[in-house]
Amino acid sequence: MQERQENKKRCFWANPKNPLYIKYHDEEWGHPEHDDRRLLELLILECFQAGLSWECVLNKRADFRKAFDGFDRDSIVAYGEEKIEQLMACKGIIRHRAKIKAAISNTVVFKAIQEEFGSFDAYIAGFCPERPIYDHTSATSAISDALSADLRKRGMKFAGSTTIHAFLQAIGVFNSHEPDCFLYHGNPTD
Repeated sequence: MQERQENKKRCFWANPKNPLYIKYHDEEWGHPEHDDRRLLELLILECFQAGLSWECVLNKRADFRKAFDGFDRDSIVAYGEEKIEQLMACKGIIRHRAKIKAAISNTVVFKAIQEEFGSFDAYIAGFCPERPIYDHTSATSAISDALSADLRKRGMKFAGSTTIHAFLQAIGVFNSHEPDCFLYHGNPTD
């Protein structure tokens, strides 16, 4: 008999009273992600998260998807002042003008990286090992430092090392589940 979901031990941050957060923790966070559209979505959302909680952003993700045209790269790249004003009026998202503008300009950088490397996933792979790194305590890393520096050099905003490390955790580069979490698989080098 399968253990009831609510009785499973999870990472301390996974709010057990928020079904969206539990679903995100159990089904998304830390799972390898290689689809560029999903990578763009997570990167934009992580940049909006800067200074806020991930739970706040996650609770607004459906509204973000709607407001940002399903995180369609080409749609976002084409946003102008009229769309920025529409986004500023959208009550379901985080209405921070600098972050909205950064989402647009970061998507322009994202597209340029795709054109240079063939995909954003291929670009990230140049910074990361093939296997996940087991680390549930760090907020930054040498990888997030290097990737953040390169992204910022290319023009990305709200892409500091802490934000990029959280992004890398979300997409499975780091396996950051805590040792007592049911999703922790242990470090194979132990």
